[in-house]
Amino acid sequence: MSKLSRSTILLPVFVPAAIIMLLLVIGTAINPEAAGELFSTVLNFTTDTFGWFYMLAVAIFLMFIIVLAFSPYGSIKLGPDHAEAEYKFLEWFAMLFSAGYGIALLFFGVAEPVLHFASPPLSDPQTIAAAKEAMQIAYFHWGFHIWAIYGVVGLSLAYFSFRHGLPLSIRSTLYPIIGDKIYGPIGHTVDVFAILGTMFGLATSLGLSVSQINAGLNYLLPDMIPVSTTVQVIIIALVTAAALVSVLAGMDKGVKRLSILNMLLATALMLFVFIVGPTIFILNAFMENTGGYLGNIVERTFSLQAYQLSDWISNWTLFIFAWTIAWSPFVGLFIAKISRGRTIREFVVGVMLVPTIFTFFWFAVFGDTALHMIMYDGYTSLISDVQNNQAIALFKLLENLPFTEFVSSLTVLLIITFFVTSSDSGSLVIDSLAAGGRSDTPWWQRSFWVITEGAVAAVLLLAGGLTALQTAAVVSALPFAIIILISIFGMWKALRIEGHRNQSLGNDNRLPPHLLKPSAWRDRIDYITEQPTRDKVLSYIQEVIMPSMIEVSAKFVETGWTTDVNYDAANNRAVLELQRGEDIEFWYEVRLSEHDIPDYYTEDMANDLSQEHHHRAEVYLRRGGQTYDLYGYESEAVINDIIDQFEKYLHFLNVSPDSLPWRMQEHDDDITLEQGSVFDK
Repeated sequence: MSKLSRSTILLPVFVPAAIIMLLLVIGTAINPEAAGELFSTVLNFTTDTFGWFYMLAVAIFLMFIIVLAFSPYGSIKLGPDHAEAEYKFLEWFAMLFSAGYGIALLFFGVAEPVLHFASPPLSDPQTIAAAKEAMQIAYFHWGFHIWAIYGVVGLSLAYFSFRHGLPLSIRSTLYPIIGDKIYGPIGHTVDVFAILGTMFGLATSLGLSVSQINAGLNYLLPDMIPVSTTVQVIIIALVTAAALVSVLAGMDKGVKRLSILNMLLATALMLFVFIVGPTIFILNAFMENTGGYLGNIVERTFSLQAYQLSDWISNWTLFIFAWTIAWSPFVGLFIAKISRGRTIREFVVGVMLVPTIFTFFWFAVFGDTALHMIMYDGYTSLISDVQNNQAIALFKLLENLPFTEFVSSLTVLLIITFFVTSSDSGSLVIDSLAAGGRSDTPWWQRSFWVITEGAVAAVLLLAGGLTALQTAAVVSALPFAIIILISIFGMWKALRIEGHRNQSLGNDNRLPPHLLKPSAWRDRIDYITEQPTRDKVLSYIQEVIMPSMIEVSAKFVETGWTTDVNYDAANNRAVLELQRGEDIEFWYEVRLSEHDIPDYYTEDMANDLSQEHHHRAEVYLRRGGQTYDLYGYESEAVINDIIDQFEKYLHFLNVSPDSLPWRMQEHDDDITLEQGSVFDK
């Protein structure tokens, strides 16, 4: 195993990122006003000069991930072929949604439609056309494009890590292009940019969230809690402490439980507004807005308002897309962590379609309810309230609905839990990046990033509020957008090699009848109807498979190959490995696998078997389980199967000469991948 994967802290990544963070905190704290002016200048330069690049990059991300989902590559698993999804769908969706942009929906769900309705970029203000445009803009800003950014990063990370054994780190996405250089200065630099982008993206989200928490508390307790930067810094400190507790609890205990709580509370709030609000109007508007969004998606994707002298596109579309790009290392790595075992197509549908539909309905419920209040109920003061303070928008909406105080209190709690979830999951991701892709880091290292994250959010608020937060997100997104584009090219190259491999290796795995002894078919019928016990399958592996492997190995040694045959008692498997130089390494394994009794067995038949499981002697190659069973075949049939698989492997190397096989590391109950890849050169 490489030095990189053994290290808890990867110093060439950890040290530069930590130093830049600390210098930012110290420098901004010393002179907040000067820092604020600098942030404003840099923001204007970046959006004016590189706005076209951000829009083009996001368009490429969206087209790439959609094409990939509908291509033959969509059936490839994010992990070995036999891998199963680690989390149930609802748990998976709850975590990726909470990490993705739950904070943004709470902040912008009411504010953005109202602001666009009052000052639309193209339509006359406060008209029906303005209302339609406002909702279509909101859909565009928070729809497929956002999740395409997250999806591209998460998919490439999951693919290279879980299927090809590279570190779960941004650097790994560049492996097909630069090879082992990802473990050197280039890889370190990429991960430093990823950490900085993640940190600034998180700081932006936390800054928006804390301003909304402050506004909500002030709304509920106006005489006790004012709206001020001081109060917001105190809130950041308190919520950072809560995030610290969650991050120390780990992914399953802390992050997953909070994410599920977030989804339950958010869904309850949305359903409440949907039921007590203008329900039929919401449903009609949801359908109409979705159609308008889909009908204009191409034009909006490439629109930069080049013929209008306005900073609207910079303040809205470019900021939101750049913020998402900056945050994508965090969200991408986080959803990669929880997506092992899913196919590429499942990943894309889950990450793109489900959250987008939920988002569209969220904006229909909150945004269209607000517009209905303004246009038909005469609640025009909502416009000025939102223009004066965007953070108060949601609470002003709830003011006109039943159970205001209770629902507003629930909303503040929801914002806090989203805040904590974003902070703790973001800190885990940054910590993993700073450790070269490892997740088993010491508590103090995770704690360092939680505290640093809170400090960065606080000083950016002190240095200029939203402008400083916008600047940090937009500027840090620029280099990372380039990295994502390069990783897309790398993944496409990797998938082409994967296609060659599947074509070379993927044909009928059933053993030919002429390799069986004359009476073997009788034994096979007995096996199918009676099912062997665990002990019988183990004996078969030890007494038939192992001698067959040893016999094959001896012949390969005569022809100059390096061979290794061993029996792994801990994992109940026999393994044959063939190697020649550094370019050819073949792995063939037969493993005891245990499954539930098939459904086609009746209760009486299952009782007759007097066993709870169905046992098989399954074949595994580098790419995972091959789903066929050797039990009952004679030694000659086993030997011919080994040779057949080896011949397919050599054919794959012939059609993909730049490729080498996966290298695997043994674990207690499975095979996982370590440094090395099918793309090794």
